[in-house]
Amino acid sequence: MSELIKAVEAPANENVPPLNPGDMVKVFIRIKEGNSERTQEFKGMVIRARNSGNNANFTVRRIASNGIGVERTFLVNSPRLEKVIVERHSHVRRAQLYYLRGKTGKSSRLKQKFTA
Repeated sequence: MSELIKAVEAPANENVPPLNPGDMVKVFIRIKEGNSERTQEFKGMVIRARNSGNNANFTVRRIASNGIGVERTFLVNSPRLEKVIVERHSHVRRAQLYYLRGKTGKSSRLKQKFTA
């Protein structure tokens, strides 16, 4: 049975590093507009990461203009994902950081995790 599952799974995307909730990331996505393609950057905080084989995904939240929060979910194995850059790691004690939706300003900041 496991050979059948491996045959159906999408190839792993090497441009996506291991992600954890609380990471500040830059996600570069290929967007098709008409006949042309361009790369768009989405910079924000990972509030959720699901690592479950072919359905692995992560949700990134950023604050757009006028303080409006925007969340976007990306498939890890998607061919549209060009690269993901982890800018910093934060110290969190939750698997899903949904409580950040209700916070604004300084209260929405997370402490940076320092690795020695």
